[in-house]
Amino acid sequence: MATVELRFSALPEHVRTARLVAAAVARRAGVDEAVLDEVRLAVGEACSRAVGLHQNSGVTAPVKVALIEDEKQFSIEVGDEAPHAVPGGDTPGDTPDGDTEIEEDEMGLAVISGLVDDVEVSTGHNGGLIRMTWPTAPPATVLL
Repeated sequence: MATVELRFSALPEHVRTARLVAAAVARRAGVDEAVLDEVRLAVGEACSRAVGLHQNSGVTAPVKVALIEDEKQFSIEVGDEAPHAVPGGDTPGDTPDGDTEIEEDEMGLAVISGLVDDVEVSTGHNGGLIRMTWPTAPPATVLL
């Protein structure tokens, strides 16, 4: 199992770099070429979401991206350190613009869910994590 970790300041201009790195590592891990555009788009959406959450919450910590190559799958985890709403708790967006922030967050998650079949989202007061997984092709066997 190989892992590449990427951390970047919560600035929109760094999202493109995360997308490019994710696509390159996914290609090397054996993700089907036809799916690489979906990988790029999903990572871009997840990183843009994390950047927005950090900026809206005043969090200065970097956005974290882990690219994980397993035997038969490739996973990308995008983590943020912004406080999220938890069931029965206070909502961080309890401001006049809170409803807009929640709608944008839900829209971003809907886009990611539409691009990736295997998505897990976990959130809490200390941040959130989006884990996206794609199957990989076994390495080609060369016969001599």
